[in-house]
Amino acid sequence: MRMNRFDTAPGRPLWLTTLADLSLLLVGFFVFLQAAQAVDKRALTAGIRAGFDAQPIPMTVDRAVIDGFAAGSAALPAGTASSVDFVRGAAADRRIAVTLTGGTDGDVDPASGSAAILATDRARAVAALLVREGAATPAQIAFAPPGTGGRGVFIDLGFAGERQAVADRQAPLAAPADGAEK
Repeated sequence: MRMNRFDTAPGRPLWLTTLADLSLLLVGFFVFLQAAQAVDKRALTAGIRAGFDAQPIPMTVDRAVIDGFAAGSAALPAGTASSVDFVRGAAADRRIAVTLTGGTDGDVDPASGSAAILATDRARAVAALLVREGAATPAQIAFAPPGTGGRGVFIDLGFAGERQAVADRQAPLAAPADGAEK
């Protein structure tokens, strides 16, 4: 016996199948509406925390900036001591990650003509300064994609957790490749 597409299961009238399909579509639509609503993440986090009877952990992100780079240059400007001290104070806790974001205001690297390369060179110069001054370890430093909006480097400090501290202890500074002592 050949069934056509409007045949229903034996004992079920067509209107009942159609009603069930429409009901499921309506429920799905309401689920979609509920999921698409803006969720207050702080309220959600507070509710979950209250459910587990836990105390909030302060996780602030601090920011500093080293600006004043000359146009087309990655040479460090004068006046970096306060930013280095800022990082040194926070990064003494090895669970703190230091993220550097180099920036340009339309100026470009003279050799390559690239603003992204210049921004990256500026961030690398600040990273070298922070390591040289003992403000942070290489394991604590990460680089963000280059940005725009000024001839400077943004320094963001954030909590990286215990994994950062463990990795820092397990990866001491490597000896120079040529065997020379510095």
